[in-house]
Amino acid sequence: MADEVVLLDFWPSMFGMRVRIALAEKGIKYEYKEEDLKNKSPLLLQMNPIHKKIPVLIHNGKPVCESLIIVQYIDEVWKDKSPLLPSHPYQRAQARFWADFVDKKVYDVSRKLWTTKGEEKEAAKKEFFETYKILEGELGDKPYFGGETFGYVDLALVTFYSWFYAVETFGEFSIEAECPKIIAWAKRCLQKESVAKTLPDQKKVYEFVGQMRKKFGLE
Repeated sequence: MADEVVLLDFWPSMFGMRVRIALAEKGIKYEYKEEDLKNKSPLLLQMNPIHKKIPVLIHNGKPVCESLIIVQYIDEVWKDKSPLLPSHPYQRAQARFWADFVDKKVYDVSRKLWTTKGEEKEAAKKEFFETYKILEGELGDKPYFGGETFGYVDLALVTFYSWFYAVETFGEFSIEAECPKIIAWAKRCLQKESVAKTLPDQKKVYEFVGQMRKKFGLE
């Protein structure tokens, strides 16, 4: 029986992008269903009744929720091609640690930059660079976070790159000036077809963030 794979997603979601990259890396055909997050579909509410959030991967009728859990699931189910997590238990644990760091720190600090003003925004800017300096330290001189090949941590972080133009414009700073290694790494990741075809245009994301700021009364 052929696998039936459906992805419930929302185009600018850096979390959904992770799943799209993982599916592309594995060469898995799937049905993409765009969600309207203001008017969530009955399917989304049925498949993720706890969080009611995207992304949700539906594999042969069974849902898997939360982007990093979905990526691990994809890696375990379709293990014959493009492994995303390292095979060694210690390296796997390290990869999970850094992907968790991205989830806990990078999203919040990025969001603060376009949802705050004045002193709050300045504090967020400082925290943003502190977070990325830690990630630059972990990357070191390696081409990718896991070493020589694109993997789990790269996939977890690179999707934020599509939001960099919006973050820089509303935050009024240059990421490349402060964190050149991160930009060089992101451009290296973008040489991969799975990443280049998944990440939306940065200007399109900027327009979306601008609309969100208007809703929040920040414009």
